[in-house]
Amino acid sequence: MKTQIDHLVVMASSLTEGVQWCEDTLGITPGPGGEHEKYGTHNRLFKIASPKFPLAYFEIIAINPAAVIPKRSQVPRWFDMDDAALQKAVAQGPRLIHFVSSTDDVKAARHVLRTQGIERGQVVHASRKSGKGTLHWQITVREDGERLFDGTLPTLIQWGKPDATDPLRLHPRNSLPRSGVTLQSLSVSHPSAIKLQAAYDALGLEGIAVEAGDANLVATLQTPKGLVQLQSMGV
Repeated sequence: MKTQIDHLVVMASSLTEGVQWCEDTLGITPGPGGEHEKYGTHNRLFKIASPKFPLAYFEIIAINPAAVIPKRSQVPRWFDMDDAALQKAVAQGPRLIHFVSSTDDVKAARHVLRTQGIERGQVVHASRKSGKGTLHWQITVREDGERLFDGTLPTLIQWGKPDATDPLRLHPRNSLPRSGVTLQSLSVSHPSAIKLQAAYDALGLEGIAVEAGDANLVATLQTPKGLVQLQSMGV
């Protein structure tokens, strides 16, 4: 099984606030993104790929106030975005809350976690329009929308339609220009570090330092403003 970092997730109270934060903190303006009708969210994106993390990009996501979701179709939003404590933390400023890992077999990866007693969630088919056509993906989303392990256990994603022969050709990185920001490292600490490391190992996810301690996700980025560290601080 091949699993690697796909993208970092920063949540903002609004996309406008997220863009301003990105310009102030990282020194760049994020590129366009899209809307996720099922969950009532929208995003802005930019590439952060580096030799160590060749697929990596950056997602700034927010609840879309203009989204209209029929009552019968309403489900908890992904990434804990309906959680009151998370929303309160993000109201103080955009925050790194999670990361997503891509895999070449999302159903097998989900099964591997279940054998360790971790329910990563159902595999949901999703899509959105982009400048280079419609992007399709399969992603694990729990019915309660939880991230698990305070955001330090990645959501799993597989790009392309289920019958795609070359999913990397359909990856968002292909439509994102270089941004001037690159991911240098990603590390986590958590009280359940041993269980978390075992989950990473089972998925074949490498290159992330794991240590015991208070819950935290730390991303180090090279930016036009120099080295910048983003932290989740357990939210």
